[in-house]
Amino acid sequence: MAEHDEWLYEINSKQPLLAIDFKEIWRYRDLLLLFVRRDIISAYKQTILGPLWYLIQPLFTGVIFTLVFNNIASISTGGAPPFLFNLAGITMWSYFSQCLNNTSNTFASNAGLFAKVYFPRIISPMSQAISALFKLSIQLFIFTCFYIYFVLKGFAISPNYTLWFFPFLLLIVAILGLGTGMLISSLTTKYRDFRILIGFATTLLMYVSAVMYPISEVHNSKTLSEYTWLIELNPIAILIEAFRYMTLQEGIFNWGLLGYCTILSFAVFFVGLVVFNRTGRNFIDTI
Repeated sequence: MAEHDEWLYEINSKQPLLAIDFKEIWRYRDLLLLFVRRDIISAYKQTILGPLWYLIQPLFTGVIFTLVFNNIASISTGGAPPFLFNLAGITMWSYFSQCLNNTSNTFASNAGLFAKVYFPRIISPMSQAISALFKLSIQLFIFTCFYIYFVLKGFAISPNYTLWFFPFLLLIVAILGLGTGMLISSLTTKYRDFRILIGFATTLLMYVSAVMYPISEVHNSKTLSEYTWLIELNPIAILIEAFRYMTLQEGIFNWGLLGYCTILSFAVFFVGLVVFNRTGRNFIDTI
């Protein structure tokens, strides 16, 4: 090779731990789209109902939450229809949990691919967050259909002017899910217990994330009011409440709390990215 010739790409393990090479990610955009397509198709491949599960899961969950928490436990949802109230919480929680659960298995599920081919490792968790948007779009469509139905039935519900903030709210949810998922994925390469713990922990987290009840109910409860701080410190609970306020005008929408969620989400993301990049250098030796 002539002395003036230069390599087009240089693969080096000694890279900044906080680096996100957007130019390199753009060069691998076809691979990113391929991963997104793979994640969407493989989710319900070889199932009888296929993509219909995207419809069935939120509907059945919404019905069960309405029966148990609103009809039996008599939890108030203000002026919003209980089913629509629960569906709003399920929609946002589902996107967060899918980003978290799918990303938390990045190294384990892609070990064979990572060991043979080089590409920016961040592409794999990014594809999970993007493919989860497909399921979210279906659930938002369901939510919109029932929203129109309840409006036609005479319920006094209407979107709030803060609805313009929804894309940013979705970005915060994705960043929080990605950061937490990358951190857990890095830990599972060395500690296999986290693979078992993540499913259990996600279920418990749902109950302190105001998915099926408003935060105001915890405030007004004589036995649970002292634990309100635990829910208010949970960023996903604040984000779910904000989405309900945008669409149903029921819930809490506080710019200070949303600022706290934004700062915390990006902090978790950067910590997760550092640990993810560090683990990516030598995880093949431990997985």
